[in-house]
Amino acid sequence: MEAFLVSTGLVAIAEIGDKTQLLAMILAARYRRPLPIILGILAATLANHALAAWAGALVAGWLGPEAMRWILGGLFIAMAAWCLIPDKQDDAPSAASGAGAFIATTIAFFLVEIGDKTQIATVGLAARFDALGAVIAGTTLGMMIANVPAVLFGEVLARKVPLKLVRGLAAASFVVLGVLVLLGADGGLLG
Repeated sequence: MEAFLVSTGLVAIAEIGDKTQLLAMILAARYRRPLPIILGILAATLANHALAAWAGALVAGWLGPEAMRWILGGLFIAMAAWCLIPDKQDDAPSAASGAGAFIATTIAFFLVEIGDKTQIATVGLAARFDALGAVIAGTTLGMMIANVPAVLFGEVLARKVPLKLVRGLAAASFVVLGVLVLLGADGGLLG
């Protein structure tokens, strides 16, 4: 029980203000389908944190911090470009399919969590506690506690603020994150 509670608390706190909350709001504004987005976050987190608990330390040691920095910096800049591309959902939000929102969320969250502080925390927690299931469940619950409100807020934001403005602000934020990571001046964003 301790592994579960510690894992939940640490990740929920670590995720407050994290880039994944921004991603949750972007996806909510883009697809306007909270349930598939929340389920996508859940699926991505379970997969990511399970891999982190079992193989994260090996992968991080193999790639090294320098390679990880370039991969994540490039990923953030690519996310910025993706944010700026209008698609059919922008023109007709009600036409967005639940499957499209689920798949986009699952892939985006899985990729953005690679090398993130919560993934690294999951590796450490799994090493500390001899309870992989409790650690994975706890870190996943912590992610949900932090990101579900961001999805629901993003849905409200989508109704009140023009999507073009949301896309522009999100793209600018991801560019700043990408540049900071590439310059090595991320201030601990990577854990």
